[in-house]
Amino acid sequence: MTFTSAEEKRAFTRDLFTRLAPRYERVNWLMSLGQVGSWRRATAAEAHLPPGGWVLDVAAGQGGLSYALARRWPQAHVVGVDFAREMILAGRAAADGRVVHWTEGDALRLPFPDRFFDAVVNGFMLRNVTDVAATLAEQVRVVRPGGRVVCLEMTWPRQPLFRPLFHLYFAGLVPLLGWLITGQRDAYQYLPRSVQAFLSPDELAATMERVGLRQVRYRLLMMGTVALHVGVRDEV
Repeated sequence: MTFTSAEEKRAFTRDLFTRLAPRYERVNWLMSLGQVGSWRRATAAEAHLPPGGWVLDVAAGQGGLSYALARRWPQAHVVGVDFAREMILAGRAAADGRVVHWTEGDALRLPFPDRFFDAVVNGFMLRNVTDVAATLAEQVRVVRPGGRVVCLEMTWPRQPLFRPLFHLYFAGLVPLLGWLITGQRDAYQYLPRSVQAFLSPDELAATMERVGLRQVRYRLLMMGTVALHVGVRDEV
């Protein structure tokens, strides 16, 4: 799926996640074979928050990662921002006693002051933005010097023997499963195409370094289909 402009992609993704809201988490759990929770816990652990620290979850969706942060760092202040109101409403309804401060906002224009958060995290959102470097630069802007930016994202596997099997599952079975559960065929056709078109883990690491992060590292999860990147903002 190609877009003729950044605004067209933005409009498509906003509409897509609005339509997916009712069954979004169910499909996430199924297509990850039940592993999405462990990926979120690993991401939350990398935030390294101080007692009473502040952490921002960008494009928080229904709060799966936000609530993982609240569990991992119970003394922290967790803020979730998303541009799809229906996702935020569903996230609030799933709170179950966990505290997340929700706000509606754009990942390219975060509604927060400079150097406010001790860490910023994002999960499965960078493929969907119109400018990856600008999105990361915004996250660097709002994190304090020495704070971390943590990115969880899907990636196409490198292993030659596994790639065809993953393609059969992710580009064949997952779109069918998503369509049957949600009725949204285009959403789950877009998903594998967005992963194939996205930056490699090395390219994403290089982009993080270009926008002012240091000590950038990543590790691959789920047989190389998920990448967890961590970078630290310069002390200056």
